[in-house]
Amino acid sequence: MDVVNKTNGVIGVMVEELAQFTSPDIIEGIVCRLEDFGYKSVIMDLRLYSRWSDKWFDNESMMDELLSSYLNDIRKQEIDGLIYVAAHARNVNKIPEDFPIPAVMIYSNEMNAKVPSVMLDDDVSAFKAVRYLIDKGHRKITISAGEANNIHTQQRLEGAYRALELIGVSREDARVVYAGWVRESGYRNAEEILGNDSTAVFCMSDRQAGGLYKYMYEHGIRPGEDVSVIGFDNAELSQFLMPGLTTMSLPLRMMGNTSVKLLMGMLRDNGHFDPADNIVRLPCPILERNSVATIKEM
Repeated sequence: MDVVNKTNGVIGVMVEELAQFTSPDIIEGIVCRLEDFGYKSVIMDLRLYSRWSDKWFDNESMMDELLSSYLNDIRKQEIDGLIYVAAHARNVNKIPEDFPIPAVMIYSNEMNAKVPSVMLDDDVSAFKAVRYLIDKGHRKITISAGEANNIHTQQRLEGAYRALELIGVSREDARVVYAGWVRESGYRNAEEILGNDSTAVFCMSDRQAGGLYKYMYEHGIRPGEDVSVIGFDNAELSQFLMPGLTTMSLPLRMMGNTSVKLLMGMLRDNGHFDPADNIVRLPCPILERNSVATIKEM
């Protein structure tokens, strides 16, 4: 293990919303890896969802005063570095250019060139999900996408399109339904998602897939038999759906581990890092359960 010169032995971990389902495992990965380096952590929860629900999504200036207050507090404390855990992916500018300690962003793309970012590789992960359906023999595949203007949706669509091109389906001919992220929106859009002869559906969130499952059961359609379903997130509910949902598992602890590795390098090298690490994208592994059937060639 590389030796890092510790000044105070404390790293700040600022999280936009501790209750967000992605945050606990990311923080667990951060804290465990920091302990390996002999560091302690101080966790600060901005509680953005708790304060403002989702109103701040399209109005990030709502959090400016709050964030500035927290960053000013950090400047006054004996903290060696900062890891910022975003609640959802987008391009952000949260760390000031004159921030006095090294910082790493997780889950969003920090526009400050002095701050590396650790993000999901949504493109590659979606490609793997749709390629998995193709390898199982499916050729008629519906993409049940998230919100149209969301960066996760846009990047996952790119990966899905690339996979569909392998079987001669152009992006213009791809079957895409924008069905949001939650169970209710998955259920509400299920008729359109299933309103063709598709044999498989790629859901961009497990909660969305949960709504699709509900509709399927109410209408006598058997998930994993009549229509195959693959999800994304490995949310807790995915293992309790019947049949268990095959899904793309978010590498949340690895994101935490990777951010610490980057930060330790910056502390060792006076805040500098390899430009190749400006954005580190981590792909999601496939977690196989029982919701995808194999179609045998006739």
